[in-house]
Amino acid sequence: MVGKNILEHPAAAQYNIIAPTSEELDLTDLAATQMFIKSINPDVIIHSAGRVGGIQANMAHPVDFLVTNMDLGRNVIMAARQVGVPKLINLASSCMYPRNLPNPLSETLILQGELEPTNEGYALAKIFATRLCEYINRENQKKDESVAQYKTLIPCNLFGRHDKFEPQHSHLIPAIIHKVHEAKVNNLPEVEIWGDGTARREFMYAGDLADAVLRALEDFDQIPNLINIGLGHDYSINDYYTVAAQVIGWQGNFVHDITKPVGTRQKMVDISRQRAWGWKPATALSTGIEKAYEYYYSELNLMEQKK
Repeated sequence: MVGKNILEHPAAAQYNIIAPTSEELDLTDLAATQMFIKSINPDVIIHSAGRVGGIQANMAHPVDFLVTNMDLGRNVIMAARQVGVPKLINLASSCMYPRNLPNPLSETLILQGELEPTNEGYALAKIFATRLCEYINRENQKKDESVAQYKTLIPCNLFGRHDKFEPQHSHLIPAIIHKVHEAKVNNLPEVEIWGDGTARREFMYAGDLADAVLRALEDFDQIPNLINIGLGHDYSINDYYTVAAQVIGWQGNFVHDITKPVGTRQKMVDISRQRAWGWKPATALSTGIEKAYEYYYSELNLMEQKK
């Protein structure tokens, strides 16, 4: 999702971006990754590859979420270092933050508490990649070298075009869009919400993250080595369902299943460094959900045409 949103951004046209698919390049293969990066010899790498999914996927496949994402991070970052790529932007995740610390969560809180169990494997892999970038920078500084600068952006939760909408793989907002759409087309009177709906999340439109990444390329030397990218405010789960229902045009009722897992009660990042940098997201929640729903609806139509 993130990579495709970067490619779609108008500012991407000023760069010669090479973006191999997983079929073209297996990033879990270190030798293949090294050979590819060496053949390209890029000025900068944006590491946006990942095995991603919502609570159900993380709980069902913790080994894959840990090992695959560790392999991806290690291979891309180490291959970049070995080839001599001078700049790298590593995209991490706010799930790296401890589950029970007061919000908003600042960049200094990584590894300062217990992780959320439902996505711990993914979080550990992202912490690994983030620390690896920091260690490479540290070694270069000790050698009085300024050859490699490997920086990490930590986005809040994301949604948008090119998201995964299947219930077994999706994060919160695409799952909501799918459920509410199904309720509308099938004239269902109710939609179920996991938990009581009061847990809070910070979701940013993926096109805004793409904007931040491309702006970071322009301001690379000015941004910190580690920086949160987010909204600076959050919404309840109930809020997301309400806005999605308004966008989609469904007017039924919500019911809550408090026996289902909901993850941490709140997760909102501290955007003090982002504010100091001077960047902020531009897409309102309703606008982002509308764009995501348009993409979802168009994909459904394409699947119907192929049948």
